[in-house]
Amino acid sequence: MARPEYDPWVRSILRCPVGRHELLDRTDEHGAPVLECAEDCDGPGRRRRYPWRDGIPVLLVDDAHVVTVTD
Repeated sequence: MARPEYDPWVRSILRCPVGRHELLDRTDEHGAPVLECAEDCDGPGRRRRYPWRDGIPVLLVDDAHVVTVTD
């Protein structure tokens, strides 16, 4: 699945609605593009991932998945 295209200024203003920090471009376990919190957001080592649907980032807390990260 291809990563959605967007203007750089749009990407620069996207933030996590919970922690208000930067979101990183990542892919999920199925290879679909997601936006992932750049910092821990649901406890140590846990971050929210927000999906893209029809080329639009869905920054709704209820649609996010919390994942464990090991940096």
